[in-house]
Amino acid sequence: MEPYKLTLTLIGLTLLGAAWTPHLLKRHPVTFPMLYVALGMVVYALPLPLPAADPLRFPIIAERLTELAVLIALVGAGLRIDTPFGWRRWSLTWRLLGITMPLTILGGMLLGQHLLGYGIAGAMLLGAVLAPTDPVLASDVQVHGPGEGGEDPVRFGLTSEAGLNDGLAFPFVWLAVAMAIAFNGGEPLDWARWFAFDLAWRVLGGAAIGGAVGYGLMYLIFRSERDATLSRSSDGLTALAITLFVYGVAELCQTYGFLAVFVAAVVVRQQERDHQYHATLNLFAEQCERLLMAVLLVLLGGAVMGGILSALTPSEIAFALIFVLVVRPIAGWVGTIGSGLGSRERMAVSLFGVRGIGSLYYLAFATNHADFARIEAIWSMVVLVVLLSILLHGISGKRAMEWLDRQRGVHSGSS
Repeated sequence: MEPYKLTLTLIGLTLLGAAWTPHLLKRHPVTFPMLYVALGMVVYALPLPLPAADPLRFPIIAERLTELAVLIALVGAGLRIDTPFGWRRWSLTWRLLGITMPLTILGGMLLGQHLLGYGIAGAMLLGAVLAPTDPVLASDVQVHGPGEGGEDPVRFGLTSEAGLNDGLAFPFVWLAVAMAIAFNGGEPLDWARWFAFDLAWRVLGGAAIGGAVGYGLMYLIFRSERDATLSRSSDGLTALAITLFVYGVAELCQTYGFLAVFVAAVVVRQQERDHQYHATLNLFAEQCERLLMAVLLVLLGGAVMGGILSALTPSEIAFALIFVLVVRPIAGWVGTIGSGLGSRERMAVSLFGVRGIGSLYYLAFATNHADFARIEAIWSMVVLVVLLSILLHGISGKRAMEWLDRQRGVHSGSS
């Protein structure tokens, strides 16, 4: 069999399954990510001439594929949030970003140093890449589509956190990269530059660009088209256009494109809030996200079969378990102190910080920008954390959200 034609056939089959599999799994304990990782493992276990699914061998490809998946997921997350932006209304989000995320980074870094014996650069990288809640794999615990309801504090908090912390983790990834370069004899670490440029300018600039460009684009769309014309439009391609354009502008200005894309999507959602065009944009974003996720999950399964976990030791397996079951839950619980949430809601927010494609992107990015000691072991641990999150959060996430809905007397919808 010709590898190219076989690959096309398998990609077509993967995408076909991505279109209808989620509907078949609604009432089953197996989730879409679990099924597709298993599918990748089965396919790559067969004696087929498939391209190697090895992010260490193809780090540039790994970075670009995961980057695109996260981008599409971010614009989808922003388009689904019904809660109007406001400092008080988004107070839970600020707690998760300002308290939970730094504590998660610190916990991962300390574990890397004291449990695994990593240097400061490798330990910082571990904490930074594992800190963000993933916007790609967390659909079961996120808000429903625009205007569909179901925007309770838990779903809103996890969705808004996932949208913003994928950009806010970037300064700490850059810090790990700068540390690795300095320790390898390169340019010394400049703390003033890191704070002023990598933290302040890239974050504030990304948010400003996302807000300005998002508002400008939606103003043109809603004002230039007659309402009836726009209502009949099924052109969700605008969602992809907004994603790529905003990301490109932000990155060209050397700011954080992830942050800009999510902010732009939230701004878009604030315009003409009751217009059905938002549902069109969200549907297209969801379809693109699902297709990219399907391909990446199959490749993740292939990476497992290719030996991506082979560098694990008992200490590193312990790290992954402690991070998923202890570090994030404690950081989430501390971050929600004084939030006004009940204990059940606080527990859900703390437990369901899903790790996923975003962590793989950040690790691929760091791999391409600096040389880290024991990088194979870091890849093994991050992949193991993602697999544990897919399994544990996949099994429990939907049921936990439905249980919370029943406790509030709300009928749980489906996203």
